Amino acid sequence: MSGPNEQILQERRELKAQYGELFDAIADLLFRHDPARINFEINPGEYQYEVAKILPRLRACQSAEDVQQLVHEQFVGSFDLLTAGPPQRYSQIASEIWQLWEDVSSHPKNALTG
Repeated sequence: MSGPNEQILQERRELKAQYGELFDAIADLLFRHDPARINFEINPGEYQYEVAKILPRLRACQSAEDVQQLVHEQFVGSFDLLTAGPPQRYSQIASEIWQLWEDVSSHPKNALTG
């Protein structure tokens, strides 16, 4: 019987399989921008939990502004309002995620299933 940690790891493996390089690209982007100020340059996988929560919800987004709201909400939920900071902190992050999402979803060979 697997515990909660194994279940979380399995869910991440499934998301990585479904979204491919997009999962890692968004995790790298969050690590680089470090909106929660937790990047001590020792754990590039620090934001994988947030990516796992954000990716499935990207389909509902219609713009970078929607992505900004989604990402900010996730960071408030993962940390707290003080650590997450204001929604404006996520403007550039959202723009980059939106561009990645559009690039992946606009190419038939890269089209996401689901």
